[in-house]
Amino acid sequence: MNDPSPFADAATPAEEKLSLSTKLAYGAGDLGPAITANLLGVFLLYFFTSVAGLGAGLAANILMIGKVWDAVNDPVVGTLSDRTKSRWGRRHPWMIFGAIPFGIFFFLQWLIPRFSSNPVTNQWGLFWYYVGISILFNTFYTAVNLPYTALTPELTQDYNERTNLNSFRFAFSIGGSILSLVLALAIFKVVQGNPAQQYLVLAGVCTVLSVLPLYWCVWGTRKRVAVTERARQASSDGTEPLPYLEQLGIVFRNRPFLFVVGIYLCSWIAVQNTVAVIPYFVVHWMRLSQETFTQVVLVIQVTALIMLFVWSRVSKHLGKKAVYFMGMSLWIIAEVALFFLQPGQTALMFVLAFLAGFGVSTAYLIPWSMMPDVIELDELQTGQRREGIFYGFMVLLQKIGLAFGLFMVGKVLDGSGFIATVAGQEAPQQPESALFAIRCLVGPLPLAFLLLGLGLAYFYPITREVHAEILLKLQERKAHHGKSTSPEASEEI
Repeated sequence: MNDPSPFADAATPAEEKLSLSTKLAYGAGDLGPAITANLLGVFLLYFFTSVAGLGAGLAANILMIGKVWDAVNDPVVGTLSDRTKSRWGRRHPWMIFGAIPFGIFFFLQWLIPRFSSNPVTNQWGLFWYYVGISILFNTFYTAVNLPYTALTPELTQDYNERTNLNSFRFAFSIGGSILSLVLALAIFKVVQGNPAQQYLVLAGVCTVLSVLPLYWCVWGTRKRVAVTERARQASSDGTEPLPYLEQLGIVFRNRPFLFVVGIYLCSWIAVQNTVAVIPYFVVHWMRLSQETFTQVVLVIQVTALIMLFVWSRVSKHLGKKAVYFMGMSLWIIAEVALFFLQPGQTALMFVLAFLAGFGVSTAYLIPWSMMPDVIELDELQTGQRREGIFYGFMVLLQKIGLAFGLFMVGKVLDGSGFIATVAGQEAPQQPESALFAIRCLVGPLPLAFLLLGLGLAYFYPITREVHAEILLKLQERKAHHGKSTSPEASEEI
């Protein structure tokens, strides 16, 4: 066929091998969200209590409100992106127009405005400021990140190629997390003496680095998305999308989807809670510096980045469930040992961080590699592809869980007698009750979620063989549909 469009040289949906440039561009789309999410996850609670001077209870409330709103807007954006019609496809417009506000509101979270000379009034002024900025940031974070995650099944349908594609995605994701920590170490060293200024400079640099790769992703995947979008529209039977509540019912009747959500939720509560508590653990229990806790998180994430590609290869031979069990088993050993770690055992602390990185890598890779399989099962059962609604509800439940987890961390610290640092003053000596709470939050609590995740992974029903059968039935259906289309329509596909 003679196609004068600029997408004529793009691979057809049947050609499942993606080019390196497409994989790199796709991976780059997770760089900005990873940088911002990592800085917020590692530093924000500590920033609130030890730089801005907020009490741990108020800080926990800010994090919970932001995460709950982040969760609430996910299914809305997911549904709207499924229904978006434009010459750029369904997902790209959200990324194009949401990228700059996403960066602006990330930066504003690291300002410390002064509202009153009265400490109590100023605390509440800071509280409402950070709540408002958090709501706006999370709105635009969802607007760029959720449509991005829904691109995965639109780029390839191949079981192993998706795992490989996700390894590129999470290489950029973990790479962005690592980059943010390297920048933090460098900026903390260069900008001396003023923690508020240190965080503001870090935020400014990372804002620029977070926005630009989103446009690289759009540019580099546009041809492939254009081809698959044409094929999707050509194979559509023209039926109207199901009502929202009916879609919700179908989503939660999809049993494998519930398993994937549970696995992901347990893994990421463990990840985020551990990361949120590590600064307190290193500074107050191990009696080390702010730079040291940044180095600990850096060791975890560098290890996770390296292991992404190792686990991806192992998955091709042993399957996703086996990889998840291997990684989580090593992480469980690390969590148990952290609880018993004593001040002065700095070398062992870094060894345990290295060990934890093996498990964190599988928490990135495996649940997201399972999601497209679940979506195809739904397509087989209903005849519709609803990537946005599935990804939306997955992230919705994840963020509700994380909101609860972070809220619990802040409240446990507050209830244990943890003493917030007054802005501009030295960190106070923490009581024994707060130190014991910090040790429990870094060890036994994440351990419980990891064990629950292993149980869910054991019963996950979609194996490699089951997925192959799903794809075969979908291909048979599409072949039957193609026989009823005109030669002109087939030519256009």
